[in-house]
Amino acid sequence: MTTVTQSPADHTRTRITPAVVAEHGLSVSEFDQIVGILGREPTIEELGIFSAMWSEHCGYKNSRPLLKTLPVEGPRLVQGPGENAGVIDAGDGWGVAFKVESHNHPSAVEPYQGAATGVGGILRDVFTMGARPVAVLDSLRFGSLDSPRSRFLMDGVVRGIGDYGNCVGVPTVGGETVFDPVYEKNPLVNAMCIGVLRLDRLVRGRADGVGNPVMAVGARTGRDGIHGATFASADLDEGSDRRPQVQVGDPFTEKLLLEATLELIDRDLLVGIQDMGAAGLTSSAAEMAARSGSGIDIDVDRLPVRESGMTAYEMLLSESQERMLLVARPERVDEVTAVLGRWELQAAVIGHVTDDGLFRVRRGAEVVAEIPVEPLVDSCPTYVRDGVEDPAIAELRTHDLSALAHLETDDEATEVLLALLDSPSIASRAWIYEQYDASVQTNTAAGPGSDAAVLRLGDTERGIAAAIDGNGRYVYLAPRTGARIAVCEAARNVACSGARPVAITNCLNFGNPLGAAVYYQLSEAVAGIGEACRALGTPVSGGNVSLYNETPSGPIYPTPVIGMVGVIESIDQRVPSAFRGQDDVILLVGETREEIGGSEYLAVIHDRVAGTPPAIDLDEAARLVEFLVAGAAANLFRSAHDCSDGGMAIALAEAAIGADGGARSIAVELELRCSPAAALFGESQNRVLLSADPARVDAIGDLCVAHGLTWQRIGTVGPVGGNWRCSIGERTIDLPVDDLRRVFERALPRRMEDMAGLNA
Repeated sequence: MTTVTQSPADHTRTRITPAVVAEHGLSVSEFDQIVGILGREPTIEELGIFSAMWSEHCGYKNSRPLLKTLPVEGPRLVQGPGENAGVIDAGDGWGVAFKVESHNHPSAVEPYQGAATGVGGILRDVFTMGARPVAVLDSLRFGSLDSPRSRFLMDGVVRGIGDYGNCVGVPTVGGETVFDPVYEKNPLVNAMCIGVLRLDRLVRGRADGVGNPVMAVGARTGRDGIHGATFASADLDEGSDRRPQVQVGDPFTEKLLLEATLELIDRDLLVGIQDMGAAGLTSSAAEMAARSGSGIDIDVDRLPVRESGMTAYEMLLSESQERMLLVARPERVDEVTAVLGRWELQAAVIGHVTDDGLFRVRRGAEVVAEIPVEPLVDSCPTYVRDGVEDPAIAELRTHDLSALAHLETDDEATEVLLALLDSPSIASRAWIYEQYDASVQTNTAAGPGSDAAVLRLGDTERGIAAAIDGNGRYVYLAPRTGARIAVCEAARNVACSGARPVAITNCLNFGNPLGAAVYYQLSEAVAGIGEACRALGTPVSGGNVSLYNETPSGPIYPTPVIGMVGVIESIDQRVPSAFRGQDDVILLVGETREEIGGSEYLAVIHDRVAGTPPAIDLDEAARLVEFLVAGAAANLFRSAHDCSDGGMAIALAEAAIGADGGARSIAVELELRCSPAAALFGESQNRVLLSADPARVDAIGDLCVAHGLTWQRIGTVGPVGGNWRCSIGERTIDLPVDDLRRVFERALPRRMEDMAGLNA
């Protein structure tokens, strides 16, 4: 390890030993690179700055080379990766800002605050762009609900999301929740926010204008969350107390900060603004300077703090919530301060923009850090590793599952349907989303329980549709295929609502990339995402990478989560996902194949995770999206529902249970073209369940043919109540639809009823 003794504040310098470097998550070669950049040994503050900025969470050292292969341009993409959030052009001068991020490790330690501050952070990423947040979606993963620990985590996470969003006044309009023992000790909490803005008010996180003042606004800085970015870039160790690294949120301050920020932007008082998120003041200051090619000079003694005796190191790396860094014009500082004062927020000038390209930190007259901005932000060392598939996982794909695909009796088929409807990964999520306010702001046209959330767009006739999807089992078994499926399923859900998918944001949740097997999963999954996005014309607007999601028990399933946003030209063209009218015809678009690998059926009924996930034809996926958008625009569909987890039988049950006015009976009959289990519960891709007025069926069939899609008329929708009847070959499931509804709706409440005595 190189050692150079001269540095700023040398007389108070903490001795930088190999142990101190290791504690900061830096390798020997990385430390030597830092010494080369500085021309001397770093101060402890500089070491902390590099540690945060060169962590995986901020620097993407193991993922950046892979992420550069993703498509990041498109006709409607206004702002791609590199800013607080991506932005698309939604027409009529309106833009939509959106992003997804993770708060996995904090939520594993303190589920309520971890989830709450995850929501707070993603809200700030969106409103710093000048967009008013109008919706939150979440993607959650927990262990089995048979585990008290998992029930404790889910209860805390759901309350944290609900309380924060409800207090700020942003509706939670959709999401997904999956349960699997592999997430027992490392839950996943991914939050996505959508905001709307006039494109002429778009603001970016830049530090332009030499001499312009730099201001810290919002909450005071405390000691919570110090080294949160580094914590997010390390494995979860059993028995370690990570609570001091978990931030504490205040949604009431967030609401004030949101309104004040939008007023500042509306009045054109800002040059640039950035959330103090991961790595706090350090990342916000350095990244704003890097985007502008400028420097920044700050005095941490001017930073408003809420705790006494804070060191410069602590102030630089604190991740206290509800804070922003903004750059103003000198002549507008009093106006900025007055606006913030009216919203009862702190405002302090802590520095200024320079032209020397340095990130300089002072404590009064003493310089404690002086780092060139460009290498700090843009020259984080990156690594391309050799990925090798785990032979044990490859062997799982070779398993012969044919003996598990037979349903010998009608009773067995019925029992399987009821067991899947009772599976927490399929059952009604009402226990979760009823804790959220889904209709505040009154823009929600379709909320939780729909294939995609649909929101009215400002004062236009247009709407925004959004969905968030992922399937860790598929990616575990076949990473590239599973990632392609995640993108296509998110697009299908948006298209089922009548909207055209436009762009994605992603959150890549994986284990430790230093392992060859995990790196293989990551590289293959990123490749699959890129292939699917190119096929669908949905570029990547940005996102988040969350690695090191593993404990001594092992890694989670590789779980890329895709947030898809689309635009619907008229909100009146919105298509619901549940059956609507008696005597409507039920149609199935797409082909059902002999595919049960990686399915919910295999996992729940046979306790197996094996086989090859269903194939995904990307060209067919794109044609299906075009068909759905065209059919909605022509008002051909009464409902459209994606066939995914649990297969066609589950899709039929969900569409019947969620019907307008109460659960509806159906009568469905299909020819048997594959095994009974695959026909009923297989998860073949690119399939959609439609219902339509009988007079529209021929037009739908012609549209299918025009798009090269197979289709068949399979049944009719009956009245409210009565029996749900589905016949495939010799197997028939026939039971009261209200029985299905009770099982579906009671599955989560039954497991969560007894929260007494749960502990961490």
